[in-house]
Amino acid sequence: MPADPLHRAGNPQRSTTSQPPSGSGASAIEVRRSARRRRTVSAYREGDRTVVLIPARMSEAEEQRWVTVMLDKLAAQENRRVLGDTELSERAARLSELYFDGRARPTSVRWVTNQNTRWGSCTPAEGSIRLSHRLQGMPEYVVDYVLVHELAHLLVPGHGADFWRLLEAYPRTERARGYLEGVVAADRLPHLPAARGE
Repeated sequence: MPADPLHRAGNPQRSTTSQPPSGSGASAIEVRRSARRRRTVSAYREGDRTVVLIPARMSEAEEQRWVTVMLDKLAAQENRRVLGDTELSERAARLSELYFDGRARPTSVRWVTNQNTRWGSCTPAEGSIRLSHRLQGMPEYVVDYVLVHELAHLLVPGHGADFWRLLEAYPRTERARGYLEGVVAADRLPHLPAARGE
């Protein structure tokens, strides 16, 4: 029987697998430690799990920090592949099942280029959801938040207490809102002219 390349003599490795927070819709996370790996950290998807490769000497706190960093990095890379309207509709259906027991059923979900002051919009009477093209390339959890927000409007049209209670189901609401607020704030910063050569 051939030796397992991950457990060769002289290269001890430790692998731990954890489940993501319940309701997050994310895959299981497997952390593989390697004595050969000195400084670099990398991650990739392997079936229904995310594998994060780290140096064996890292502390548990460093491991947790790097897992978060690498999950965000992978999500951003995956989101750079622009979803078409069909994939966006499929994603909305999955999110509705996950967070609203499938009760939010849009008739259409699509990208639009005419929303420069809003991230998304919903017309409950028609069941249509539109997302701003400016979200393309942002982390997956941010796009998911905007989708969940607009899906919630199919169930509760306004922004009252019932609406915000619905959004509590999505575990990354505050983080996504903070990200979007940061984007808006960065756009408002004065753009200084480039310094001329000295």
